[in-house]
Parts: sequence; structure tokens; C-alpha cells
Amino acid sequence: MPYVSVGQEDSATIDLYYEDIGTGQPIVLIHGFPLNGYSWEKQVLVLLNAGYRVITYDRRGFGASSQPSFGYDYDTFAADLNVLMTKLGLHDAVLVGFSTGTGEVMRYLGKYGSERVQKAVLMAPVPPFLLKIDDNLEGVDQSIFDGIMKAIFEDLPAYFAAFFREFFKVNMLLDDSRSERLHQRISDDAIQASWNVAVGASTKGTLDGVPAWLTDFRDDLPRIDVPTLIIYGDSDRILPLESTAARLLKLIKNSQHVVIPGGPHAINRTHADQVNPVLLDFLQLSSKIKGIRHHV
Repeated sequence: MPYVSVGQEDSATIDLYYEDIGTGQPIVLIHGFPLNGYSWEKQVLVLLNAGYRVITYDRRGFGASSQPSFGYDYDTFAADLNVLMTKLGLHDAVLVGFSTGTGEVMRYLGKYGSERVQKAVLMAPVPPFLLKIDDNLEGVDQSIFDGIMKAIFEDLPAYFAAFFREFFKVNMLLDDSRSERLHQRISDDAIQASWNVAVGASTKGTLDGVPAWLTDFRDDLPRIDVPTLIIYGDSDRILPLESTAARLLKLIKNSQHVVIPGGPHAINRTHADQVNPVLLDFLQLSSKIKGIRHHV
């Protein structure tokens, strides 16, 4: 199993598990909370078959990576990504982030620039700034995040059981025109597998991840100088669209977005049949994305 060392805690190294397969232009897939690189299973084979080199990795504290007691902030996450990019000698890479993984994309580009990066993709993004304060009235009240941390501390397995019902929008209609229900898009077994990954993550990393969601990325946005695709579902029950994705088109130059009707937060899993063609079209330099609803 390949690892890259990104630091030290006491007598142990802090190692990130990664997978690097295929040839061609490198596509770096950055997972969301509280999952791991395997959560990109619906994209990996499609990208490989299209001739790309595909890199996934587990964020510190999650999956098969080390579980240190510190470093669960976006400056550190971006530094970890930079170590991986440097070790693998990546150039002309495409950074694809999902959910909290979009924070790594933003902070990496804001801090390290685009020397190694050709394009960026943000799926169900967290940026620009999730917390409601006087100059960010579109944000969410602090009390919501306090409640999440309390629920994690009191009963982490129960919290994640409820979390994944919202994450995948369980038992809700996804497409009213066809009366299509979620169980046709994701199995109970797949949801259970996600829960298994979540409860195996670092408890410290899980708790510290919540305040990390409240990172202010607004200073990073003007530094994004690569073509950027924003994809999100209009039925996201994890991140309010008016606080996140809906704001980014005006804040990131040279950006475009695609909305997946009926899509929940986990669109890369439940709506891969719609997300993957959009992703491939963007990667292949097409001038027009064949999305369900397309706005430039």
C-alpha cells in the first residue's frame, strides 16, 4: 500500500494513503467528510477508461491514513495535498473536490497557486464561507454547528446514521417525472459501507472537522486562475445552496456550473450517470458542457 509522509507526531510519522493508477493527464480526486478515497468508486473506472491517470488519497484522520491528534484545518490539508502533488511530480493536473474536499482545492490554489494545476472541479462545494456573521449574512448560524459537534460527541454512530440519511436523501423522491426513489440509485449496503468508513475515522479528526467547515475561503477565490466547474444537486440537504454553490459562479472567474435536478449532496455517488459525462466533457476541453441545466 503506498503512503506519503506529511509530518510527525511524537515517535510516529503522519502518513497519507493514496492510490495512483493509469496514465495520461493526472486527475486528483479529493473526498469529502467523513469518507475516504474509495468514495470516488463511480468516477475512477470511468476516468481510467477515458485515458486519465487517477489519484485518490485519504485525508489525514480518515480511511487508511494516519490519525494524528492535530492538523484538521485547511492550511494543513492543503499542505498535505501539496506534499502529495510534489512527491508524485504532478503537472497539468485537474483537482476534483467533493464537499469538504472542495476546501482543499480552494486553499491549495489560494496558497500554492496553479503551477501544477490546469483545471478545478468543485462538487457540492463548501466555499465560499459557511458561517453567518455580519459581513456574510448568507451563512449558517453557529448554533447549527454547535449542535452537530454535540451530537458527534454524545453518540457518533447514531449521528452518522442520521447524517447519511440526509447525505444520500434516503427515501425521498429524486425525479418526480419518473417517481424514482433513492433505493434505485444507491443500495442499503452502499450506505452501510459509508457508515463503516465514518465510524472508523479519527474521533478527534471528526470533531475538529466541523469547525474546519467554517473556514473563510473568500480571500482564496480571487487567486483561482484556472477554468473551474461547479456541480451540485438542487436537493442538497447537507449544505444550503444559497450559502455555498449558488454564490460561487460570481466569485470565481472563468467558472461555469451544472445543476443536477433532484440531486442530493452525494451526487458523485447517486447521480454518477449524470455527473460523469459532465465531468468528462469539462476535462476534454469541450466549449459547452452537456449538463442537465447549464449556466455560464
